[in-house]
Amino acid sequence: MRVLIAEHDHARYTSLLRQVMPELQVLTSGDSAELARQAPDCPVWLGQPDLLASLLRQGHKPQWVQSTWAGITPLLAEGLPRDYRLSRAVGIFGQVMAEYMLTYMLGHEREVLSRLVSQVERRWDDRPGRTLEGRKALIVGTGDIGQRVAEFLVPFGVSLYGIASSAREQAPFIEVAGLADLPRMVGEVDYVLNLLPDTPATHDLYDAALLRCFKPTALFINAGRGAAVVDADLVEALKQGHLAGAVIDVCRQEPLPQRHPFWTAWGLLLTGHSSAPTSPGAMVRLFADNLQAYAQGQALRGEVDFARGY
Repeated sequence: MRVLIAEHDHARYTSLLRQVMPELQVLTSGDSAELARQAPDCPVWLGQPDLLASLLRQGHKPQWVQSTWAGITPLLAEGLPRDYRLSRAVGIFGQVMAEYMLTYMLGHEREVLSRLVSQVERRWDDRPGRTLEGRKALIVGTGDIGQRVAEFLVPFGVSLYGIASSAREQAPFIEVAGLADLPRMVGEVDYVLNLLPDTPATHDLYDAALLRCFKPTALFINAGRGAAVVDADLVEALKQGHLAGAVIDVCRQEPLPQRHPFWTAWGLLLTGHSSAPTSPGAMVRLFADNLQAYAQGQALRGEVDFARGY
């Protein structure tokens, strides 16, 4: 079988794939024109959605596409075909995302940034440190990644609540409510961790009205999609003290424009879409498992329902 790899780090993926599945014929290139020449000969594509979308836009048709990202927004653009199987990266981001969330939750409790300011000012800062034990966290998006983040938070004594497309029972969450309950839930927790995918239903969720529902001591962390947040409303909510701070990993436009208010917003920390990079080794293992399932006509891990958008 011929597989096309469309990735910035295509050499690494090619090397790993040849080690795991030496029988595959792998075609790849760092040149977009060469990728376009190779695409018609490959029924299976592996790669990042922005590069894959470019090939689809040129009229090339795969049978199955494996995305190396959890998000597949570029492949859902208007006018692109949807008559092929698509699977997104699942099961490989849980730990690294949990580490990201924990970094900034612990940093918030221990007031790391303000202590750095104290050091710069040569001011002895002997405020007692706080703990995550007993804190309440709301994970907005309790799918594959959200579930793993929750499991990593359990040993820290965090009480866990969730938001999903509809209410359901799901361990280790105390309650998983539907999206309509988001205003109620954000007012009851110390941390709001957004991990929602990019769908029409998740656009502009965090607007002025919702942000006013937050506890003034709460920290908001967005590592889902930038379109979920109304940027100007978040900046104003921070200024007005409706929440204690925000850590923003994903933005509507990336890189963030130089004049964007996030750069100078009070209480807002930018992390430049660095929260959960794809591990090529883990991604190749997932692809190998899915390729075997694909060859046998079985269900794929992370297979996308185009109607739902994830």
